[in-house]
Amino acid sequence: MTRIYTLVNQKGGVGKTTTAINLGAYLAQFDQRVLVVDLDPQANATSCVGVDKATVTGGTYEALLGGAALPFVLLNERLKLSLLPSSPSLAGAEVELVEELARETRLKKALEPLIDRYDYILIDCPPSLGLLTINGLVAARDGVLVPVQCEYLALEGLGQLTQTIQRVRSALFPELKVRGVILTMFDPRTNLATDVVKEVNRHFPGQVFKSIVPRSVRLAEAPSYGLPISVYAPSSVGAQAYEALTKELLKGDGVRIHNQ
Repeated sequence: MTRIYTLVNQKGGVGKTTTAINLGAYLAQFDQRVLVVDLDPQANATSCVGVDKATVTGGTYEALLGGAALPFVLLNERLKLSLLPSSPSLAGAEVELVEELARETRLKKALEPLIDRYDYILIDCPPSLGLLTINGLVAARDGVLVPVQCEYLALEGLGQLTQTIQRVRSALFPELKVRGVILTMFDPRTNLATDVVKEVNRHFPGQVFKSIVPRSVRLAEAPSYGLPISVYAPSSVGAQAYEALTKELLKGDGVRIHNQ
């Protein structure tokens, strides 16, 4: 059964793309067929797997406007990870979709022919709550994953995000749910980070992953090499955290890990 998760947080710099890529890479390492959908015009997820966004001739923009995603999917054979890439042209999709019928369901429909090909589809949304993100939420058949940076300002945006999820439930997708909150950029040396962990758990009881991603120089470096942390620095603390997070997700989904 294909699981479709959308990674969303309207605040930038919380580790959303980092989580999408590294979670996808570890899922692939554990023998899952994975597709990462880059729904951000900045195309960071595309760059993180070594694809130059300037060379992308088809991807999420064409899938949203044309209704088909399959022709534009790329496979990174080294990572065993598939990607529906993005490019700067996606920035125009917000405007171009406004006049289109069923504009909020464009991504969901474009992905439907791909569902049987993958075990996991991870959708990386832009740091905003616009039409692209709404498409990502409507396509999130199995829920949203919310990366939250362990800093005070990150908490302020959670209320707005919760309201958006409620609006999408009311108007478009009543079954939309939060699959889990992922705590990122944790610095154990600060009391603030510990306080944020407690506060997030209070707001989302039973929905916060136990695996916490620490601040890590290696995690910050990996994208510049076009590699996930599992390849760039597999023994680093960041790699260990994402591996643990992936195992926690798989266990929660009832998926047995054969490749240990």
